[in-house]
Amino acid sequence: MPDKPSVIRETDNDARRQARILLRGARFAAIGVIDPETRSPSVSRVLLGSDIDGAAVILVSGLSAHTKALSADPRASLLTGEPGKGDPLAYARLSVQCLAEAVEHDSESHMRLRTRFLARHPKAALYIDFPDFRFFRLTPRSASLNGGFGRAYNLSEDDFIICKPNGDLFDNEQKTLLDLGERFPNLASQIATERHKAPSGKWTFCGFDSHGIDIVYKDLLVRHEFAVPVETQEQLFLELPNSAYAVP
Repeated sequence: MPDKPSVIRETDNDARRQARILLRGARFAAIGVIDPETRSPSVSRVLLGSDIDGAAVILVSGLSAHTKALSADPRASLLTGEPGKGDPLAYARLSVQCLAEAVEHDSESHMRLRTRFLARHPKAALYIDFPDFRFFRLTPRSASLNGGFGRAYNLSEDDFIICKPNGDLFDNEQKTLLDLGERFPNLASQIATERHKAPSGKWTFCGFDSHGIDIVYKDLLVRHEFAVPVETQEQLFLELPNSAYAVP
């Protein structure tokens, strides 16, 4: 008998792009861990942030079951992708297998993640500095992307890596975001509403990497992917609609 055609498509740049949007454009995720006592799968919900290199970031209490589980076994899975009206299985979703790494409070990484997390989740300021709260970086190892009917892909660790170019653009992320807000006060709202059909509101830029920029308003988040990766401020401005005229 002839082999049946595979339902898994060859991973291409469009699949990588959709996977980045589903992971880095998510405010929260379902997280699966291994219960250290029963060794059974356990699922919970976490707020989701991101590091600049492609890793997902969570802020968790030491009292939560998933924190205890990750401390005992770093293997975890994240599920992102929000359904809308109708059949929930008709909407794109991403399941990512990760390795979790705790971030020490006095590390340089902690300050960077704290700044990025608060820009995305300002309400977390109420508890982010509690001594029993900590960050975990969740580095993707593999993933399954269901991009819609007939669009299934398997992704590897390399598909999620976002390289950080040399230079100070990404070392001064908050300064760049402030500069963007001052130069183009309506640009974030314009991109969110006109390019991504988001509701009207006072949208602001909350973080970026070489592949895209994140825009937030209240409890909403939009991931805007660049056409090409950026390495300089000039390239960043050129990738943002209607800002190219202001490049120095």
